[in-house]
Amino acid sequence: MTKAELISALAGLAQQTRLEIVRMLARRGPEGMPPKEIADRLGLPFPTLSFHLNHLKQSGLVSSHRRSRTVLYDARMRTLDDAIAYLIDHCGARAERLSVPRRNASPSRPPMKVLFLCTRNSARSVMAECAMRRWGEGRFEAFSAGSNPAPEVHPSTLRLLRELNYIVEGLRSKSWSQFGSSDAGGLDFVFTLCDRAAAEPCPAWPGQPLRAHWGIRDPLAGKTSAATMRRRFRETYTAIERRVRIFASLPVETLERLALQRWVTEIGKLDEAA
Repeated sequence: MTKAELISALAGLAQQTRLEIVRMLARRGPEGMPPKEIADRLGLPFPTLSFHLNHLKQSGLVSSHRRSRTVLYDARMRTLDDAIAYLIDHCGARAERLSVPRRNASPSRPPMKVLFLCTRNSARSVMAECAMRRWGEGRFEAFSAGSNPAPEVHPSTLRLLRELNYIVEGLRSKSWSQFGSSDAGGLDFVFTLCDRAAAEPCPAWPGQPLRAHWGIRDPLAGKTSAATMRRRFRETYTAIERRVRIFASLPVETLERLALQRWVTEIGKLDEAA
C-alpha cells in the first residue's frame, strides 16, 4: 500500500455513515449486501447512499459484484489489513505494541480455540500458532499439530520467532491425535497450511469446528543456501501473519456461520488473488 492509498482509505473511514457501512458489510461477509438493504438499515435516501458507496469504492474499502440482476456490495478486508500493516511497518516500534486493541473474551464467552495443521508441525503451523496468540490475544486460543510430527520444531522457525520477539520456550511438535478426542475439548476453527495435511483423513474434531485450507508454501522444500532459507522463512511468516491478522479482525462472535465460513475460505485464497 502506498502513502496515497493509505490516506485515501483513512479518509474514507473518517465519516460516521461510511464507517457504519463498512462495519455492516464486514459482518455480512463476502456474499455482499444489496443497496436497498443497506439503505433500509441505515435509514438513508438512495442519493446519499450512492454518494457514500462511490466514495468507499474510490478509497478501495468496498467492491461490488453482480448476482443475476442485483448489484451487491462487500467490504474489502484486504485494504483494511494493508492499512494496518503500513502503519506498523513505518512507525519503527514493535508490532506487539501497535496491534489493534483486542476485544477480550467476556466471562460468558470463553476464547475460541483455533488449531493449525501441517504434516510435520515444525515450521508453518508453529508460526501460525504464535501469530494467532499475538493478534488474537483474549479472543482466541491457538494450537498447532501435525499428522506426522517432527521430533522437534525446526531451528530456523525458532530463530525467526525469536527475531520477531516471540517467546519460544515450550514450543514443540505434536500429533494432531491429541486434539481429536472428546477429552481435548471442542475446537472452533481448524486451518490446514499444507496440501498434504489437507488431503489426509483427519480425526473427527470435537465441537464441529469451521475448517478451511490456507495453503502456504513449505519453506523447507528443496535444498538451498542458508541466506535463501532465511528469506523463505521470513516470507512464509509474512504470508501466515497476513491471514491471521485478517481473521483476527473479523467480528467472528456476531457473523452467521455461513458468512464466517465464506470469510475463512476467502482468506485462504489471498495469495491466489494477489
